[in-house]
Amino acid sequence: MGKKSKFQDIPFAYHQEIELEITTLTNLGSGLGRVQLPDAQLSTLNAQSTTQPSPATGGGWVVMVPFTLPGERVRVRVFRNQKNFSEADLVEVLTPSPHRVAATCPLFARCGGCQYQHLAYAEQLLWKQRQVTELLRHMAGIEFAVSPVVPSPREFGYRSKITPHFNPPRDVAVPPPIGFLRQGTRFDIVDVPRCPIATDAINAKLPEVRARVHVRAATGDYTRASTLLLREASGQVTTDYEAIITESIDTGGSAPLKLRFLARDFFQNNPFILPAFTGYVRAQAAASGARYLVDAYCGSGLFALTAAPSFTRVAGIELSESSIRFARENATANSLPNVTFQAGDAAQIFAGLPALATPADPGAFAPADTAVIIDPPRKGCDEAFLSQLFAYAPRAVVYVSCDPATQMRDLKSFLAAGYQLTAAQPFDLFPQTRHLECVLTLVKAPAAQ
Repeated sequence: MGKKSKFQDIPFAYHQEIELEITTLTNLGSGLGRVQLPDAQLSTLNAQSTTQPSPATGGGWVVMVPFTLPGERVRVRVFRNQKNFSEADLVEVLTPSPHRVAATCPLFARCGGCQYQHLAYAEQLLWKQRQVTELLRHMAGIEFAVSPVVPSPREFGYRSKITPHFNPPRDVAVPPPIGFLRQGTRFDIVDVPRCPIATDAINAKLPEVRARVHVRAATGDYTRASTLLLREASGQVTTDYEAIITESIDTGGSAPLKLRFLARDFFQNNPFILPAFTGYVRAQAAASGARYLVDAYCGSGLFALTAAPSFTRVAGIELSESSIRFARENATANSLPNVTFQAGDAAQIFAGLPALATPADPGAFAPADTAVIIDPPRKGCDEAFLSQLFAYAPRAVVYVSCDPATQMRDLKSFLAAGYQLTAAQPFDLFPQTRHLECVLTLVKAPAAQ
């Protein structure tokens, strides 16, 4: 009764079942459909929507339903009415999409890790391309031809790092579930004995790791929620956050690039697509004609080192001292003397670049002859960083993002600062999920240089 007493019952009652047709997919991975409402409800909803037009006008009231597909007729059960849309659980697919497939994982739709296992992979790619196009239109206010999504070489078994969670057991005689958040919840954990999107090596190691947790849990060792780490590199899986990992990347040269970093550090979790991914970023930066490259969120050196052969000199900047130490070691180990790494102050990211000029190379890192790669956190770039970047005014910027929504927000600032969008290339680093990586290429307009 507690949940129902707080329920906003307009336009639908709690757990009311309705039928509707799904017309599109949102960038959060849910199906979206619309329902025509009676005039009386329309008047009430439109009167309540004081800050923005209600979706009740122009096509019907919006209903979001996870695990449904465009073109499907479905029966759903409403569990929440928001100010401008409702949320519902799928009860039954009445008319399935021709692109619906059987999910590989028996936990699909219960575990919150995947959103698209019911959608044929070729269609996943088409919808992700469409979603980037729509974000460009609605968030950045531009029409732009987005390139087809570069697919992952592996649709399953690609993820080289997973972090299962578990809570301390209330009863030590009952093993706690170890896995990921249940779909639609913030605290409930689904037990995941095997994850199909993780690599074979991780799944082979997982039973041993789970067994150790169960033994310790039975003795009352755990008093608070915990997170495990399983990370694979070169066929070996570590569970130690402080372990040093070596990842090999084929860059098209005579020998793979080898990068060392801590297991807990950020590193792209789909190594199978990295050759195409890093190769594209390198090519876009080099296509600007710049002789110098700055990697402004360089971490342990992924983009800086894979791009180094295409530039006279490369500078990597990173706030983390430990990451810079690994980046420098990686440059030396891979015999790339034209790369310099420096720990940057958040308030002076580009301030040290003039000091990299030498008598033999006085024009080093002049803005008009420099391209910049940025790969910020999911939240995107903050205003202070963008202000410094625009003040530096490089010839071109290659913007890599794991969240196209925040990327499009930042794109508006680039456009206002005199940059032109010349390419939008999504990469599917995360098949079966709503997530994707998108690379935008931005070039300083001639009049703004």
